[in-house]
Amino acid sequence: MNLTIEKPRSPKDKLIGLLSLKRVIDKAKAYNEGQLGEYDYDCPHDKPVFAFLGTNGEEFARKVKELGTDDAIAAWVQSAFLSKKSQAEIDKYNAERMHWHPEPGTPSATYFENLRSQVAPDRKDIVTWFDLLDLDEGRPVAAATSLN
Repeated sequence: MNLTIEKPRSPKDKLIGLLSLKRVIDKAKAYNEGQLGEYDYDCPHDKPVFAFLGTNGEEFARKVKELGTDDAIAAWVQSAFLSKKSQAEIDKYNAERMHWHPEPGTPSATYFENLRSQVAPDRKDIVTWFDLLDLDEGRPVAAATSLN
């Protein structure tokens, strides 16, 4: 995947019931190919995925390179990691990820506000990273995700 000319999939897109997995796969492929462009791999977006699964960025990237397809990667993730998780754990992970937002007063919050003012200055309702990433990458966000 070449993220110098393409965008990764939305963090809201699920694969085998997990938010962000498709996006992290796209970024791992670009990382493996030296084609990340403006994107970072094994960053604050990716690390919670790896932590939930019980892996790390290097192992994940190696398996993505070895397995290649979403179906093969999903089968590996399912058997190696998700088979040990309850549906309640998966639901909790997804809810936390969906509501991921910068903490007020942090450098992350400043970055978030600056990016939002560039890509959606009239959208003060955008308060989560997933919504902001979608807007920044040209995907519509009809209704913003609330923090509640």
